[in-house]
Amino acid sequence: MTTAEGRSPHRPQHHAPPPVARLAIAPHGPVTRRIDGIWWPHSTDLAAELPELLAALPSDWPRITHATVNGTGWPALPGHILAAGHVVRLRRTANRPGPDTLCLVSAGHGRWDLLLLPPATPEATAVRTLAEMARTGRPAGLTPA
Repeated sequence: MTTAEGRSPHRPQHHAPPPVARLAIAPHGPVTRRIDGIWWPHSTDLAAELPELLAALPSDWPRITHATVNGTGWPALPGHILAAGHVVRLRRTANRPGPDTLCLVSAGHGRWDLLLLPPATPEATAVRTLAEMARTGRPAGLTPA
């Protein structure tokens, strides 16, 4: 049987799954790090990308309440977004020197800094950088933190 729209009423509609967060967290260790991980978002739309990132964070991280992106390649942001059922306040700054980073804050628990790989980073470069971070705690091509 086919409906007026040409679809079978018994065939379920499948939606494309959301993109998988491309994230590498430095291994746990006794050394305090300047960079806690690397994130390679799919776009520069932080408001759209951040919920995916927050869902992919390690389960032992507390709830993130604030996020600040440092870098010039990121468009204006809303003051806050709803992610995983709670409000995350957003801020953008372009006046700090250094590589593009995302600072994630959990009020009363601490902060985690992620190096941001631009979405247009060639896949081979990004994969190598993510793998090096996961293995050694340092991104490939950068000096030790």
